[in-house]
Amino acid sequence: MKYMLLVCGDDTADASGMAPVEPWVEEHGAQRGVRLHGHRLQLPAEAVTVRVRGGEVLRTDGPFAETKEYVAGYDILDCDSLEEAVKVAAEHPVAAIGAMEVRAFWEDEDAEGEIRRIDAELTAAHRERDVDRLIACYAADAEVFHPMSGLPQSGTDALRTAHEWWLSTLTGPVDREVLEFRVRVDESVAFSHALVRVRGTLTDGEPLDTVVRSTTGYRAAGDRWKIVHQHTSVPFDAGVEEDPS
Repeated sequence: MKYMLLVCGDDTADASGMAPVEPWVEEHGAQRGVRLHGHRLQLPAEAVTVRVRGGEVLRTDGPFAETKEYVAGYDILDCDSLEEAVKVAAEHPVAAIGAMEVRAFWEDEDAEGEIRRIDAELTAAHRERDVDRLIACYAADAEVFHPMSGLPQSGTDALRTAHEWWLSTLTGPVDREVLEFRVRVDESVAFSHALVRVRGTLTDGEPLDTVVRSTTGYRAAGDRWKIVHQHTSVPFDAGVEEDPS
């Protein structure tokens, strides 16, 4: 489960003896993978508070409330439980001079399920040879390396042309079987790595049966996810014979 860690500084605290934050980031980010990302914020004096009253936008320079404690930054954690998130927060150097507020994300969306739904749409679109259905899974500015053309396609118009050309080399439905599918989801960005078996019949009657590897990047736009980057590679004969020993 994801947690927002609000790092609260204190204007009255002496931070001269505080340990550096970088080792904490290294341990819980690069090594353990619990800290997904985070960032420092500008001081409260640089803040702008916005209210709307009676249709009028009221802007006030400065923080929402004048307090000695303020939000100095944030970290996004991915922990198995609140207890684990609290333990990670307690190890943050700022906890010794300020405060750490740990709040769980509102779990009303299944982002990973949405990514898997998009992949299922790609499978159905291939089977039905439905280019419109396939293109609907991609953002308008998607960058796609199409394995059949051997060239990158920028935007859905170029992708449509490449996919229509590929379908013209096949007859009948195209079977897309996902052999392996792994997903990593963040708040607005996700990646998947897949092994996909593609089977069909070429226009000359020869069978097509190959396994491709696809790495796909997704971006959340509003309440929907779209493919923004995709690289699909096909196997090739490198001319290296297997060592029988």
